[in-house]
Amino acid sequence: MNFIRTLVSISGMIVVFALIAEFLVMPVYTRHNQNRIMMDVQYKMLDEVVRILNSENYRYEVSDTLYTNKFQVGTIVDQYPKPYTRVKMGRTVRLKIAQPERSVEVPNLIGQSRRSAELELTQTGLLIDTVYTEYNPEYPNGTIAWQYPKAGDRRKKGMGVQITVSKGMPPNFFQVPNLIGLSINQAKELLYKSRLIIGKISYHQDQDLVPYTVLDQSIKDGTVLDKSTTINLVVSVLDIQDIFNSLNNEP
Repeated sequence: MNFIRTLVSISGMIVVFALIAEFLVMPVYTRHNQNRIMMDVQYKMLDEVVRILNSENYRYEVSDTLYTNKFQVGTIVDQYPKPYTRVKMGRTVRLKIAQPERSVEVPNLIGQSRRSAELELTQTGLLIDTVYTEYNPEYPNGTIAWQYPKAGDRRKKGMGVQITVSKGMPPNFFQVPNLIGLSINQAKELLYKSRLIIGKISYHQDQDLVPYTVLDQSIKDGTVLDKSTTINLVVSVLDIQDIFNSLNNEP
């Protein structure tokens, strides 16, 4: 009988201790009844959000930035913990804040290889958008002959740049040489080597130059043509009358 009374007494004490642990010790340990619903502070300005969080005994940390012009500078665009989740008092709330989009200066890509241009744009925070190709005698095959926006312009980070990559000389091209300053005979020889045709020769009196020096040409030097073309010349003479006399004396 004494054993049973002792056993009942011990069982009663265990129950009492369990109740004490359940209703007194565990709530203190787990901060029971101190959890609350996280408020929504998104799309409010940072100074207002700080006042709200401080008043509710939360800590805060601006842990991320969104570069955008869609929101006013300083607007909170995201938060963690998310709104309406249950959190403990004193929790640190991480905030994502809006800042104006950053722009960078577009580098000069002209004359670079495409690979080199891609690397420089990546380092700047830009990328290649559209790539065109064209025959261009001024730039070797594979190099950048044109870009938009041009060098020195500003562009938002992450935006693209359009480029044209040169294919070099066209397969069947005729490039006009510089004839100015050459004698008429030298000009004829150079036109022949360039597979072009000498056209009309006009004369201009100029006593300061050696006679029959080329003064002008009908197509600018460097021009690339897709077929053989006639090039007209203007050459110097000491006396225009000599030209008239030689023409009149022709049979």
